[in-house]
Amino acid sequence: QVRLVESGGGLVQAGGSLRLSCAASGSIFGISLMAWYRQAPGKQREMVATITIGGIKTYADSVKGRFTVSRTSATNALSLQMNSLKPEDTAVYYCGAKHLGNDYWGQGTQVTVSS
Repeated sequence: QVRLVESGGGLVQAGGSLRLSCAASGSIFGISLMAWYRQAPGKQREMVATITIGGIKTYADSVKGRFTVSRTSATNALSLQMNSLKPEDTAVYYCGAKHLGNDYWGQGTQVTVSS
C-alpha cells in the first residue's frame, strides 16, 4: 500500500509560478514510476509528467519547457515546478505512483490560473 498526499495548489495569475509537492508513505520501496496527472472540468484526466525510478522524465507537449518534475529518491517525494502558467493549466492535479504493478493516486490539489 502506498499513500500519496499532494500540496501546493492555489490561485495564481497567468504567467506566474506554483510548485506542487507529493509526499509518499507506506511501502515506497516498490515504487517504479511516479507521475503528475491533471483533470480539468468536463475533460478526461491527462498525463502531465512522469519520472521513473531511474530518473527518466517525460512531459506532455503542452507543458514542455514550462514544467519540471523532480523526485527525491530516498523518500520518493515528488515535485512539479510550474512556470509561465496559463489559464488552460487550470485543473485538479493528481500525484500517482506505480507500485508492484498497482496504481495509487492522491486526493488531488486544485490549481487555478486567472487570465
